[in-house]
Amino acid sequence: MIQVLCFKFIKKILKILAKYSPVNGLRILFLRLSGYSIGHDVYIAEDLIITEELNNRKNLIIGDRVSIGPRVTFVTSSNPNNSKIYPYVSVKSGCIIIEDDVWIGSNAVILPNVVIGKASVVGACALVTKSVSPFTIVGGVPAKVIGELNVKKKDFN
Repeated sequence: MIQVLCFKFIKKILKILAKYSPVNGLRILFLRLSGYSIGHDVYIAEDLIITEELNNRKNLIIGDRVSIGPRVTFVTSSNPNNSKIYPYVSVKSGCIIIEDDVWIGSNAVILPNVVIGKASVVGACALVTKSVSPFTIVGGVPAKVIGELNVKKKDFN
């Protein structure tokens, strides 16, 4: 029990350090130490928010060359806590996977059990409730496909 509490406390502190770190390299380091899987050449802007239960170590997986804008929120778990509506609503919890070469615009919100496909773009302020296909541009609330990337797909294998 004490080990679990200690892990949760340390993870919470590391997340705070990552959120307010002025340097991308330190943000990445603190997030990796928190137990998140983060690939190579990733950029994470300031003020990243990750909501979770703090007990799952592999609930956020970020691929290589991903760019995440400021104030992006990853929701890996959500529930009404002590509210009387708790028995009447479904608790949402799950992993978020961001594949290689994804760009996530500022203030985007990604909900649990979502996969953002390879070489996709998530527009600023988008609310992503469903998985995004590779090479797709999504935006809006809730996020919908608004375009496709015109790239040589063989370059992304």
